[in-house]
Amino acid sequence: MTANYIAIEWWQLLFALGFVVLSGAVSLWYKLRLERDLMMGTVRTFVQLMAMGYVLQLLFGLQNAAAVLGIYLVMTWFASRIIRDRVGERGVSYFGPAFISAAFSFMLITMLVTAVVVQTDPWWDPRYFIPIGGMVAGNSMNALSISLERLFTELRLRRSEVEMRLCLGADYEEASRGIFRDALKAGMVPSINSMMGVGIVSLPGMMTGQILAGADPVEAVRYQIVVMLMIVAATALSSFLVLRLVRRRCFGSGHNLLIREE
Repeated sequence: MTANYIAIEWWQLLFALGFVVLSGAVSLWYKLRLERDLMMGTVRTFVQLMAMGYVLQLLFGLQNAAAVLGIYLVMTWFASRIIRDRVGERGVSYFGPAFISAAFSFMLITMLVTAVVVQTDPWWDPRYFIPIGGMVAGNSMNALSISLERLFTELRLRRSEVEMRLCLGADYEEASRGIFRDALKAGMVPSINSMMGVGIVSLPGMMTGQILAGADPVEAVRYQIVVMLMIVAATALSSFLVLRLVRRRCFGSGHNLLIREE
């Protein structure tokens, strides 16, 4: 099948803004107070994606491994900031562990996909590495936010249970084992649910994009299967690492729980 796609002009993008205007009208009518968020989200969508488009054009021309990996680390750093802002926990510092966990797991999974599964040459080819890495980061970012939020919430709600276990001689790992497991499960469930409904309930972004660009649907399906599997792996690994690192920070040197009730 010959690759072919329909280019979108600027006037067509402006026409698409009507969808946001419709959403804003609903917010105004029902007094949802989401107009500012819609406006800021729209502006950031335009600015960030357009900027990334020019950055990718530059990267494709440079063909430099250090530049590609540097850009991906910057993307991971911003993902960690978004995680921090979403969770909003003030009693424990978790930005560093979130960044370390995300950088290691996202980079590892992306490298394995490009080098072993897709077998790009070179493995850091920005045309593959950045889009695949972006999908890993974007989907796993939500899992990390959910896992951390569940960890902090459960430690507060089950504070008396945890402290009772500590008083009976348990260390912090034993006292919070059930909470750790629940937080890890909470982070992994969304990606598993996506696997359950893919192809029946939804046509994911990468597969749809390839089809719109003129790729063979069967080939696009293969890529999408790889994407779904790598997201599950990245979600599990990054959630496990960040929970291991952050859980330790929730307890003092004497294994006392540091998180206070709100």
